[in-house]
Amino acid sequence: MCGLSGEMRFDGTRPDLEAVQGMSERQAARGPDGRGIWSRGPVALAHRRLKIIDLSELGHQPMTDAEQQITGVFNGCIYNYKELREELRGLGHSFESTSDTEVILKAYRQWGTGCVDRFFGMFAFALVEHRSGRLVLGRDRLGIKPLYLARTPGRLRFASSLPALLAGGDVDTSLDPMAVHQYLSWHATVAAPRTVLAGVRKLPPATVRVVEPDGSHQDHCYWQPSYTRRPEYADMGPSEWRDAVLDALRTAVRRRMVADVPVGVLLSGGLDSSLIVALLADEGQRDLATFSVGFESEGGDDGDEFRYSDQVAREFATDHHQLMVPSERVSTALDGAVAAMSEPMISHDVVAFHLLSEQVAKEVKVVQSGQGADEVFAGYHWYPQLASVAREAEPDRYAETYFDRPHADLARMLQPDMLPRDDVSGRFVRDHMAVPGAETALDAALRLDTHVMLVDDPVKRVDNMTMDWGLEARVPFLDHELVELAAACPPDLKLADGGKGVLKEAGRKLLPHEVVDRPKGYFPVPAITHMAGPVLDRVREALNAPEAKRRGLFKHSYLTELMAAPGEHRTKRGANALWQVALLEIWLQTHGL
Repeated sequence: MCGLSGEMRFDGTRPDLEAVQGMSERQAARGPDGRGIWSRGPVALAHRRLKIIDLSELGHQPMTDAEQQITGVFNGCIYNYKELREELRGLGHSFESTSDTEVILKAYRQWGTGCVDRFFGMFAFALVEHRSGRLVLGRDRLGIKPLYLARTPGRLRFASSLPALLAGGDVDTSLDPMAVHQYLSWHATVAAPRTVLAGVRKLPPATVRVVEPDGSHQDHCYWQPSYTRRPEYADMGPSEWRDAVLDALRTAVRRRMVADVPVGVLLSGGLDSSLIVALLADEGQRDLATFSVGFESEGGDDGDEFRYSDQVAREFATDHHQLMVPSERVSTALDGAVAAMSEPMISHDVVAFHLLSEQVAKEVKVVQSGQGADEVFAGYHWYPQLASVAREAEPDRYAETYFDRPHADLARMLQPDMLPRDDVSGRFVRDHMAVPGAETALDAALRLDTHVMLVDDPVKRVDNMTMDWGLEARVPFLDHELVELAAACPPDLKLADGGKGVLKEAGRKLLPHEVVDRPKGYFPVPAITHMAGPVLDRVREALNAPEAKRRGLFKHSYLTELMAAPGEHRTKRGANALWQVALLEIWLQTHGL
């Protein structure tokens, strides 16, 4: 929930309140229910509120603990805030509200930066110590909630979205060649701390940053599960693992029902979202609101999976809502989705999520969603290939399997000044996989996908698209205790049954076999896959725009080749190459760059 922003000065001047206010207004959609701004000395904080917990004005932000002189802003939800509040009361703290924001302030008073170890939830926060002048920034373990940073020699600005930083002005908007390399290599993933803009960075997941008044700072990474077999699970067989996974998921789903407003579910009809519905029904939820989206067929490709979501809705008697999107609506919705992107994202379902979120937000303020299960439980088709190689050969095999194109191909795409000399994306993968704590090649791949790719592709996509309509999405498969359990699970149990084997076994205890054993589905948007009609027109418009010609990012010969056969050029991952190139340019132009 919500959108935060702020500025800290290091040069002895006061913060630019007009810029901070501008950043906050750009995030109005993230928090349509309230606004606030606070300033003291060299620091200013602003907040846009989406009321989910403690709907009264006592939950207003920025919030100050007057006794200890701490002021903070917060985006997200602490699912165990009630338990923490009782623990803190036992330690002598008193509370004026029933909000989780106040719990964060008291927890910081009690445990300092170690408070994050006690939080179960998704969060990004900024806290200011009045006496010391320190600024403390924190982000949740899996990076579900974003926090973007723009620093100049005398100033640090921060916000829940990159466009908000642009609204504040004075940002270096030149392109970062290493980030562009990752974007074109790694299916639009740009790993923290980079973004495609040289002047904007993002706080990595599971990180607390303490910024001193002189601008120096220290980062602390507070969580990283070990992807090894743990002694306490040594005696567990397949059935015990199935039951442990189901119990952990049940707890994760139950946690994410904490709210003072109704909570729905985004239901695709696949295993992951269907399990969420089944577990909620098993917990006694009745008339649960569920939502599905589909698109018109193009080029022989089906655009919806309603037959599966309808079956699950009937099975568990949900209050089900379908949204069918005509192809012409995709092109008109595209610009709205791109405007909501903090970073360029090429996955087709970004438009689907944006359109679905628009409709869902008319019914509920909070939904649960199934993102993350494929990365956490090895559901993608390439994982068996990765599991069969030696640990030391894993980085090269990962790049061959997952990257859109090799480094050599970028030379014929990019102008020379945008092309790094070496394969920076491949080097990132090699360095990450060389870090101790992953026992097998598959463990190393799952660690990379869960803690890097997942954060800066599917999870970012869900946050950006839902929050643009004031809708909060919660992702139980990224409950950190469930992720820790899955990381320790033997690889063969995850790879079984075509992938997600242990999760499928858990599903068989609750779901119809047709749902568990169906072919793996994706969120298809055929109009984009086949560059149909208006979508292709939008692509041509962007690539021929004066801004694109002035930028000169891509070689003219390469663009000519793509435009001659727009539906035929595919990356190694099967993405439409023209779409990937054009989306970057559309994003830059949409944000006035």
